[in-house]
Amino acid sequence: MSATAEASKLLSRRVTCNSHGQESSYFLGWLEYERNPYHPLSNPSGIIQMGLAENQLSLDLLETWLADHPESTDFKKAADEAGSSSLFRDLALFQDYHGLPAFKQALADYMSELRGNKVSFDPKKLVITAGATSANEILAFCLADPGDAFLIPTPYYPGFDRDLKWRTGANIVPIHCSSSNGFRITRHALEQAYKHAVVKRKLRVKGVLVTNPSNPLGTTMSPDELRTLADFIEDKKSLHLICDEIYYGTSFLSPGSFISSIKQVVDGRPHLSDHVHIVCSLSKDLGLPGFRVGAIYSDNELVAAAATKMSSFGLVSSQTQHLLSAMLGDGDFRRSYTAENKRRLRERQRRLVEGLRNTGIECLESNAGLFCWVDMRHLLAKTGCFQAEMELWKKIVYDVGLNISPGSSCHCSEPGWFRLCFANMTEATLDLAMHRLRDFVERDEAIRRSHRRPPGPAIIARWVRRLSSKRRPLMQLSR
Repeated sequence: MSATAEASKLLSRRVTCNSHGQESSYFLGWLEYERNPYHPLSNPSGIIQMGLAENQLSLDLLETWLADHPESTDFKKAADEAGSSSLFRDLALFQDYHGLPAFKQALADYMSELRGNKVSFDPKKLVITAGATSANEILAFCLADPGDAFLIPTPYYPGFDRDLKWRTGANIVPIHCSSSNGFRITRHALEQAYKHAVVKRKLRVKGVLVTNPSNPLGTTMSPDELRTLADFIEDKKSLHLICDEIYYGTSFLSPGSFISSIKQVVDGRPHLSDHVHIVCSLSKDLGLPGFRVGAIYSDNELVAAAATKMSSFGLVSSQTQHLLSAMLGDGDFRRSYTAENKRRLRERQRRLVEGLRNTGIECLESNAGLFCWVDMRHLLAKTGCFQAEMELWKKIVYDVGLNISPGSSCHCSEPGWFRLCFANMTEATLDLAMHRLRDFVERDEAIRRSHRRPPGPAIIARWVRRLSSKRRPLMQLSR
């Protein structure tokens, strides 16, 4: 037995099991990028990272606000008008895990504004968490026992295999969606997944988790889909619905528009309010993944209370909450940032779609997110299976130098789809990525054409000579 295997026997089964998902091609692509990262000067032939859903397009807007508001980080000033203590002292000492009231109020206002102020959020029902990863895991702990299941429509974010399963012991059962209707959720697909979980796998289903806007599709759910989900959990009585809306502020529709939220549906069906829980984050909407700020919004008092207690294992620092309460509390900045960020995302998405189209590659029509769901089925080998998808993925990573996410890592049921991110790089880097991909497709098409071309006289003559040389020993042996 190896030293590693022997050492693993000293650890818990939870730590040594494979349910973390780290062996997925989604994470393996990141490892390859980290070994050989692209840099325009020091490593121009390195791998370009297109597997990271990070928004770097509007960081300058945040930096400008910080420069204009130095008081937001001035921790030497007095904490109150009487100057009895410093702000630094108040922030540095013990933190209540309920979160700073000023921050929760600013976050609630921001969430309402992103949804066109068609709905409102009560800051007292917000549970602050260390990012959306923590929020989703906390909800899984609150709603399910080990062995219970959540239904999730495919394709879905590969990290859910880690967030919902690894430490909680919960299961994920896919709701298989099809490209034939743009991967939209249907009642039939929901019922099929539920039946498979309960009848085939003998699992107790505790809820459905959806992302709106979708990662990896980059699409927003229609009002009909949201109503279908509400009908489904209402009919099943005991089910919960987790709606992960961490990309809500990335919808690049016109600045004054908004997309449908599950909150609108629930407000019209108050009897469902205890069964619906919303996850939000500032990682995508505000482009601050390093700040690790997320939240759970729930009308269910028991869930909110339990989640608040569990959040003590991953709190957001008081310093971070103080800074963000000032930034999000600035209504003029909040609105101008949202409008400009959406404009930049819309322009960058258009640039990627056009670059792919010039290469002969189409995307699923999208209106949100930091990525596109890209159709490369025509580039697969003739078998058109998931093995062919992995072979194509390896070529794109190693030969082309682009780290993209294959659809199989997102549990897509149809091989040949890939997620490409566009907001974590400069325009020049995106253009280079499209240039590399175009060269690869042209080479691949040239090879395919050569294989389809009828053999000429010279090729036929070579085949005849080879066949003749192979037959002679057999003829001599037969004699």
